[in-house]
Amino acid sequence: MITILALTPILAVLLFLVVLRMPAMKAMPISLLVTGVIAYVFWQVPLIQLAAASIEGILIGLSILYIVFGAILLLNTLQASGAINTIRNSFLGISNDRRIQVVLIAWLFGAFIEGAAGFGTPAAIAAPLLVALGFPPLAAVVLALIADSSPVSFGAVGTPVIVGVQQGLQEGADLAPVAASYIQGLSMTDFLRQLSSQVMQIDVIVGTLMPLILILILTRFFGENRSWKEGFVMWKFALFAGLSFTVPALIVATLIGPEFPAIIGGLSGLVFVLFALKRRWFLPENSWDFGEESGWNKEWLGSIAVDRTEKPVTMNLATAWVPYILLGIVLVLTRLDVLPLKSWLLSFIVGWENILGTEISANFQPLYLPGTVFLFVVAITFFLHKMKFSTFKMALGVSSKALIGTSITLFTAVPMVRIFINSGVNAAGLESMPVELAFQASAYLGESWPLVAPFIGALGSFISGSATFSNMMFSLFQFNVADQTGLDPMLILGLQVLGANAGNMICVVNVVAAASVVGLVGKEGAIIRMTMVPMLYYAGLSGIIGMILAFLL
Repeated sequence: MITILALTPILAVLLFLVVLRMPAMKAMPISLLVTGVIAYVFWQVPLIQLAAASIEGILIGLSILYIVFGAILLLNTLQASGAINTIRNSFLGISNDRRIQVVLIAWLFGAFIEGAAGFGTPAAIAAPLLVALGFPPLAAVVLALIADSSPVSFGAVGTPVIVGVQQGLQEGADLAPVAASYIQGLSMTDFLRQLSSQVMQIDVIVGTLMPLILILILTRFFGENRSWKEGFVMWKFALFAGLSFTVPALIVATLIGPEFPAIIGGLSGLVFVLFALKRRWFLPENSWDFGEESGWNKEWLGSIAVDRTEKPVTMNLATAWVPYILLGIVLVLTRLDVLPLKSWLLSFIVGWENILGTEISANFQPLYLPGTVFLFVVAITFFLHKMKFSTFKMALGVSSKALIGTSITLFTAVPMVRIFINSGVNAAGLESMPVELAFQASAYLGESWPLVAPFIGALGSFISGSATFSNMMFSLFQFNVADQTGLDPMLILGLQVLGANAGNMICVVNVVAAASVVGLVGKEGAIIRMTMVPMLYYAGLSGIIGMILAFLL
């Protein structure tokens, strides 16, 4: 009975969001209410503790919303200035082979966007770009979602690790005792850097195969001949493209930490792959394209008419790319310990200590958050691209309106997670919900847990709409299972992060967002069916590697 009650946040989201198919902005408030009632009635958590945990969640949600707003505003500003159109045309000129285009745009450019923005932005950018190039809308969305997997560990400048894992390991203002005893002697920065390295040590195998999977799905399910072979002939190029991202990401994660692996991996990967394309390395003799559009399956098509006529380029390619390059440079400069800029930005703190007299506290450094960097780059772009104020005002309005649904979801989903985690303060004599779940999980699954851990992370992303939320919800749960079964908590946390990546492919929120921009509203079920198998591969192989590593350790 306790196990079922502890699963309330998960079961509530599954019921309202997945089974009853409510939109997230309705499902999450109801799930918060149900979780609060269960915590109060059965866990006997004091009302003051529930209120404090909710306030903590809202403050954390504000920091995430700030990042999301900056990312959306930058994208809309670049669309309004014509930069996105220029970037799209540049991809058209590189190759007319659809297998190459999907690797460049969905895998590598998408990885960079994930690292810089996160929160579903890559699929929302890559899918329309692919459709504009001539991809069927269903193929564009499916491929964009599958590609947005490995880079998710370090999305939005490391938010799933820095915010998700770090917040998920806390009980109130401090680290949970089980985590504190393991991390002692290490700063949180060093711990998260080691965790990031652990993630990439596994992902250098799992993630490297993702471009090949993308190409195989493209040729088998959307090609005129429905051929696996037309995809497999690209295996050398696909593996090279995979390693072009994962190896630099591994190096950066090990030496620097979670902020930059996706950004640098995506950019360096583009450089390496473009270099290889110029010399025609690893390429087959024949190019590959879709069949005639008249022969496409009606399921592939969206409700939005796509204008694929070439539009005049209004700016040169270098100018179009400057905002993204500047974004990467400024983010790196503000994260280096050797420069005084980082300590200055971190010195300005907003928050609430001992909320409502409890031990729960929440604070963040707004100047250090990526949202500030996004806004800085937006300001530079306004002048660099010589935009009219009326054009920028329109981009600002569109970005602000886009936050309405996101705000409702954030300000209910994060408090729900914080109630889940902070439920250890109660009059029922129970541990917190994730710890109680850990007791049950360790008792039944024991040393086989590495196989299961990634699927827990995937479930979290699927139901919550975010790898960050998944890590926030399940990090302490995973840590406790590792502690009770004698497994290495660093390994199990790494598998949690990788599983959250896998769940990102089938995440309802991402699927709905990506489908809507290409006119596939109502076809979310078809999209999830096609992304389910890659998700199972990603989580399954991560678990198998985790089992091998656990045995060796």
